[in-house]
Amino acid sequence: MHFDALLLSRLQFGFTIAFHIIFPSFTIGLASYLAVLEGLWLATRNELFRNLYLFWIKIFAISFGMGVVTGVVLSYEIGTNWSVYAAVASPVIGPLLAFEVLTAFFLESSFLGVMLFGWKKVGPGLHFAATVLVALGTLTSAFWIISANSWMQHPTGYVRLPDGALRAADWMQVIFSPTFPYRLAHMTLAAYLTTALVVGAASAWRLLTDPNEDESCIGLKMAIGMFAIAAPLQVIAGDLSGKQVAQLQPAKLAAIEAFWETRTEQPFHVIAIPDSAHETNRFEIAIPKLGSWITAGHADAEVKGLKAFAPQDRPPVGIVFWAFRVMVGLGVAMFGLGAVGGFLVWRGHIARARWYLRAVVAMGPAGFVAVIAGWIVAEVGRQPYVIYGLLRTANAVSPVGAGEVSVSLLGFMVVYAIIFGVGALYILRLIALGPTPAPQLDTEPPPRGRPPGYALAAAPGEPEDGPGTRSGEAQP
Repeated sequence: MHFDALLLSRLQFGFTIAFHIIFPSFTIGLASYLAVLEGLWLATRNELFRNLYLFWIKIFAISFGMGVVTGVVLSYEIGTNWSVYAAVASPVIGPLLAFEVLTAFFLESSFLGVMLFGWKKVGPGLHFAATVLVALGTLTSAFWIISANSWMQHPTGYVRLPDGALRAADWMQVIFSPTFPYRLAHMTLAAYLTTALVVGAASAWRLLTDPNEDESCIGLKMAIGMFAIAAPLQVIAGDLSGKQVAQLQPAKLAAIEAFWETRTEQPFHVIAIPDSAHETNRFEIAIPKLGSWITAGHADAEVKGLKAFAPQDRPPVGIVFWAFRVMVGLGVAMFGLGAVGGFLVWRGHIARARWYLRAVVAMGPAGFVAVIAGWIVAEVGRQPYVIYGLLRTANAVSPVGAGEVSVSLLGFMVVYAIIFGVGALYILRLIALGPTPAPQLDTEPPPRGRPPGYALAAAPGEPEDGPGTRSGEAQP
């Protein structure tokens, strides 16, 4: 393997985006979870929901900040390492990313301060609205990022100018590429499952220590509910997306399934060792006809194999094949976790089923692993193109040397390891402390005509001067 500027630039972008993607995939789901918690507290006045909100909002704030820090560098990398891609595609991709900043990031930034520090400064209705708007902002961000990436997967609504640059001819076709709806649903469900796994693992960890901790019991039941709902929906979304891949990116589909020959009644390879040099699988465990049935809906369907494409037009088979199986295997485990957990909740044994609690703890990181594996399938499977069918990755790289890229890659690895290590340790420390009961609300009317119940609790890190008062106010 020759580590030239192209390979090093791909490794650098892959490394930085793999670190970055774990934080948005967590905060998208966690923001919605916080909105649900606060809504339930306002509807029921059950202090357990409030305690959970105050616990998870601290983790959300840290994760959101780490997502911003690890993500801002990606824009610079496009200019430094992928200048040809930027010159060709920026008139189309640039506005989509700008829309993400103008709509999603501004929305999140505007109301994040109210969400984090407005407990004793605004009424409960306004605070809840801020939480909902932050959650909406995270979903809007996913909308635009998936839109841009979906266009790169299957570009539509563009024209090519004489100088080779691309321009948008129809913005609706650019934004709503044919692959966009399925991929947006797939990513959103993945984010919700990722958050549910973390919430479930944190709650299960606490219940292993104290089975009577009510907040953790509620958190675990809510996580199981998300497993039970989102995991089956994810199977459907993934199946629809896979069928579309077979139509629009047949080489990627062939790599996902390690199909070499074009034939009907393709088998489904449960396990295989693809050998690109000899265009075969050295070892495989397969289920006859199931590959054609999964891909096209009936066993007699003809499915293209990798030999139908020139060697230079094939994606790396082994990476795509195994990344897909990691993603699917973890998805099946999530499905089973939800089914078994639902049964235990129904039987009323969930808090004391220690074997199940240990399984939930072990599955805590599974959402992040599945998201990264899915990203590898989508992006490595698109190779050798950075814009499918239009611009090859080898032609999109900047005219830089391998030395410069290797130095920056090493620097990113060191900095990201420090940021991730410190942030992850602090989050784990917060999880180990667990949710604590928040101060009770005032029963007396609040001062200066504010609505009853406006003082939900102190903001994270804000001192407690007393129920219903701000820091520094005189006590009656």
